[in-house]
Amino acid sequence: MITQSVTSTPGSGAAVGLRYALIAVQGYGIAEATVERMLDPEGVGVARVLAPGEPIPYGSQPVLLAQTTVWGAVKVEEMLRVWGPLPKPRLVLIADAPARPVAAARYRFRALEGRLAGTATVPYLPILRAVEGATEALEHKDVLAAAGKLRRTMEGK
Repeated sequence: MITQSVTSTPGSGAAVGLRYALIAVQGYGIAEATVERMLDPEGVGVARVLAPGEPIPYGSQPVLLAQTTVWGAVKVEEMLRVWGPLPKPRLVLIADAPARPVAAARYRFRALEGRLAGTATVPYLPILRAVEGATEALEHKDVLAAAGKLRRTMEGK
């Protein structure tokens, strides 16, 4: 079995394997695109959102992306019901509002913890409402701070 590799920098010849195979359980939007760039700030292929139905590349960590809503919790639960013998995925919860998730969402996410390799949270980032893309979002200090915290959490630090 082979992991998917990409060249890290033009002309360097060093390959970087896909580390985080991202699965957007509610669809792909600016929040998911920003998380992808947060985990792969240099854009060398360390993290990538998989297309629907695309298999998880060997050697990469599956990561579910969901918003902190009841709908997000339902979609994560549905995904985990059919997960099968694959490695346990990590979950990145993306805050959809500046308040904590509603009780029903918190309860569901907590109930699913045993089926996950870990959970990380991205705070509500109001700037995502005003940017044209993830690259522009990463120019803002709040997004950079959240990105650093997310990477540390994902690396277990």
